[in-house]
Amino acid sequence: MHRRALIFALLAGVAAPASAQSVKLKAHEIDALLSGNTAVGTWEGTKYRQYFASDGSTIYAQDGARSTLGQWRIDQTRDEYQSIWPRDAEWEGWFVMEWAGDYFWVSKKTPPTPFVVLEGEQLVAK
Repeated sequence: MHRRALIFALLAGVAAPASAQSVKLKAHEIDALLSGNTAVGTWEGTKYRQYFASDGSTIYAQDGARSTLGQWRIDQTRDEYQSIWPRDAEWEGWFVMEWAGDYFWVSKKTPPTPFVVLEGEQLVAK
């Protein structure tokens, strides 16, 4: 009887839903998530799409504005996404966090900003 109760308790623990935790993605996870794909979200109140080419180039497109070509990379030691744009003096970095299946850009300068990832280059909404 005691053994049956122990097995039931273990099974109940496995079946219980785990509480959601935010997870900081590692460098290789960020690369797999972004490389060759498009992030879609809202940045400072404006909708955007950003394509991350596997050659390190990136295209940022906002509604009602001309697209911008920049560069992106992954900092392996910091586990962060970094980008640089034509008017920037240096690379700027963001952590990529996942929480309950959703992705967020996170930095010291900005609040967590949600985005979704679409497979391939999808700079134009369908």
